Amino acid sequence: MTDSTSSQREPGRASDGGLDLQQFHQTFFEEAAENLQRMEQLLLALDPVAVDDETLNAIFRVAHSIKGGAATFGFTEVAELAHEMETLLDRLRRHELAPTPPMVDVLLRGGDALWAQLSFRQGQAPQTPATHALVADIRQLAQLAPTTMAAPAALTSDGQGPAAAPLAQTLASAGRRELEVRIGPLEHPAAANQLHELFEEIPGLGEMRPLDFGEAVDGMRRFSVTTSCTDAELLDLFSFHVDRTLVDLSVLGLGYGFHEGNPGAPSKAVVQAASAPAPTPVAPVGGAVAAPTARAGGGGAGAAVDATTLRVSVDKVDQLINLVGELVITQAMLIQSSRTLDPVAHQALLSSISLVERNARDLQDAVMSIRMIPMSAVFSRFPRMLRDLSSKLGKQVELVTLGEATELDKGLIEKITDPLTHLVRNACDHGIELPQVRTQSGKSAHGTITLSAWHQGGSVVIEVRDDGKGLSREKLLAKARERGLSAPDSLTDTQVWNLIFEPGFSTAEVVTDVSGRGVGMDVVKKNITGLGGRVEIDSAPGCGMSVKVRLPLTLAIMDGMSVAVRDEVYILPMASVVESDLVGPDSIRSLGSGGRVAKVRQDYLPVVDLAELLGSPPTEAPSAPGIMVIVESEGLRAALLVDELVGQQQVVVKNLETHFRRIPDVSGATILGNGKVALILDVGSLVSRR
Repeated sequence: MTDSTSSQREPGRASDGGLDLQQFHQTFFEEAAENLQRMEQLLLALDPVAVDDETLNAIFRVAHSIKGGAATFGFTEVAELAHEMETLLDRLRRHELAPTPPMVDVLLRGGDALWAQLSFRQGQAPQTPATHALVADIRQLAQLAPTTMAAPAALTSDGQGPAAAPLAQTLASAGRRELEVRIGPLEHPAAANQLHELFEEIPGLGEMRPLDFGEAVDGMRRFSVTTSCTDAELLDLFSFHVDRTLVDLSVLGLGYGFHEGNPGAPSKAVVQAASAPAPTPVAPVGGAVAAPTARAGGGGAGAAVDATTLRVSVDKVDQLINLVGELVITQAMLIQSSRTLDPVAHQALLSSISLVERNARDLQDAVMSIRMIPMSAVFSRFPRMLRDLSSKLGKQVELVTLGEATELDKGLIEKITDPLTHLVRNACDHGIELPQVRTQSGKSAHGTITLSAWHQGGSVVIEVRDDGKGLSREKLLAKARERGLSAPDSLTDTQVWNLIFEPGFSTAEVVTDVSGRGVGMDVVKKNITGLGGRVEIDSAPGCGMSVKVRLPLTLAIMDGMSVAVRDEVYILPMASVVESDLVGPDSIRSLGSGGRVAKVRQDYLPVVDLAELLGSPPTEAPSAPGIMVIVESEGLRAALLVDELVGQQQVVVKNLETHFRRIPDVSGATILGNGKVALILDVGSLVSRR
């Protein structure tokens, strides 16, 4: 399939001296991606038994919006497929057809194909997918004759008429009218000259001719337009280049043809011009200028982006966060240097440093919040996946999501998506039973998978829970012994559950394209551990299984407590520090097994001597009584023995694994105010040594 104008110029590029639409491509791609995601959510929520008209209208507006933008930029194959989907949706929302599961399936396939086509346009796919069979399926469901595929156009129905016929044919047979279009006042009136080129690029749209011969009066431009499009469609088209509030449409004389009654009677619809200034392009997006957008139909999936928002490249945000990190390090150096100053003689300087510290913290909080994304960005991927997977496995699965508003750093969101996907697939494949098996055991035929997220201290906890058959202790032990692993009966349940994280471990009896090869759970744990997180499994036979993933809120900057151990300084995350106390003569007691415990009020906590653990060399100076810092992670506590509490400060986390192998009990490093490097201790690893 080729565009009729491709032989003359590249799609989306105007002729010499014209407006280059390629500068708006990135904005279209991003808006189309958002619309396709919205369409998928609406289709999955569509109940064929109780049809919601607003849902159907919203899905229709998405297809209409994608088609209009794609045709304007010359993406012919995208516009053609979206047009066919729009035709089926138009008949559904007019109640000419009743929604059926096959219709939902074919529309979901259409959304996938549109996504692939747009990815190909952005260079992210090896080749554009063929859609001939898909188009035939859509037409068959829409009960249309196998006519020639519809020609693309920027604008078709405004929601008031069917879009079943090919667009060029519709425009050719529809009644024409002639309007005078006044645009302005414009800061740069010559920009309006490019509007008529859109009429040249879109077959059957009509003709647009200047009435002022290129001369503007008070910034106003006048054109004569002959078209069969409605006022709303023209405004949609013009708003790609000028603010729609600056457009005044009025009938010049021909009116609408082919009307019942008086075909020659003019139909007047005027949009009053506003004296607003010319629109300023939105902030750059990946090197392109985002075009001001406005669409007919009001809110919903096709609604315009709020003018108060900006699309900013992630690289720019990352650069800003790096600069804030360097500012935090510089601030720590200033504070370190100021400790030697006389507070009386340098009161003004110390006050200024304190103000810089407060402002730097506020700036850090504001910048970090830019990268925080709600978990709904991840959870929204799973309804479609579970729908397809459960259908393939012959299971009935319901997905419940909780805590979708819980926010996590964008970098973590991107890296946690694949591990969560594997956990959800495992829950559906291994956990949820077949409907007949569930009913025989007294359960409902529908299984439930629950995705939850919540904040806990300085971490985010994400849980994947199912109400399936749970893990079998006997089966896991037998499989482990079969693979030659050490698996005595004395293992605790937690230790048995953790066997599934062994490389190549799988209890699936049959290898399928869904599971059974033993590749996945070990990778899940490795990826989560690499992010500074931990995985926790709980299960009850016959009741289901729960997998909890704990992750830090961000990997960039955190509050830390500096502690001295011999001649070295280490950092403990403040979110894990509970309290600290001096070590008394009877505070620590030895156990027969060689370990030690510390009595903290009525509790006995395992003791971790950091000097001994980290191999710090002994000093000749007499040892002080020492300090124990009580830390907590995943509900477990331990008492860390240190020599001194140095202070509390913000630290910039640096990843050591870029240049070194992973170090046990160490999660990263930072630069102190004196310029020295300090290791950040992994509290989760320390407390697990009990």
